[in-house]
Amino acid sequence: MDKRAIAFFDSGIGGISVLSEALRMLPREEYIYYADTRHVPYGTKSKEEVRAYVLEAAAELMRRQVKALVVACNTATSIAIQDLRATYDIPIVGMEPAVKPAVELSRSTGRRVLVLATPLTLSERKYAELVSRVDDGSVVDSLALPELVDTCERLQFEGEAVRRYFRDKLASVDLSRYGTVVLGCTHYPFYRRVLEEMLPGHIRLIDGALGTVRRLAQLLAERDLLNPAGRGRVTFLSSGRDPDDIRRMETALAHMRQLREAVNG
Repeated sequence: MDKRAIAFFDSGIGGISVLSEALRMLPREEYIYYADTRHVPYGTKSKEEVRAYVLEAAAELMRRQVKALVVACNTATSIAIQDLRATYDIPIVGMEPAVKPAVELSRSTGRRVLVLATPLTLSERKYAELVSRVDDGSVVDSLALPELVDTCERLQFEGEAVRRYFRDKLASVDLSRYGTVVLGCTHYPFYRRVLEEMLPGHIRLIDGALGTVRRLAQLLAERDLLNPAGRGRVTFLSSGRDPDDIRRMETALAHMRQLREAVNG
């Protein structure tokens, strides 16, 4: 039994969509969630800036003697995961858009896959390599939603302005051709309810949280790091100076846990 905490890191509240899945699957672990609110969003910044931010945040978390690190951000993973694994000798789990399961679904539906993500994630070689590796039928298309992270950080998860944003972004997309939409940024699952209402009923929404947490659980078990006696407590940390950051993260977690419960029954 290892009582040390598992660290989750993101540029803002997006990684809470992954943390909520961890709390469901690993309810006895202790968690630290670190939001780099001073530099959010990452998806519109340069690779060099993002790499520096991620390494700085990781160093802060390592000082807290965590037993594992989840980089709960697709953009940060694509840019800095190799640097982190080369630097620290603990399990480090990253994110990638759930393209592989989406492509597998497309084989049964006969429809295409649409990946929604930040501009930086979609421009990275790691994403191109992922699509090239799993998309043998050339069924994957991508759409950047650069403004959505900022909207999410304002806890604006619903409402007419959000619906109008999605209507505008999807106006040129023939949704009848798609069977699966991949939420390829950890901020985007906060909009699952709105998207389910707006998209045709045949479209399935998926994200990478479940696969990421399964991988985390596997690594903890392999290294004998599981904690079966913890209380599932979460400590929130922020790089920003806004005293309201912690409240925002708590609110986001409550919202996301409701969404996860609805999805998982």
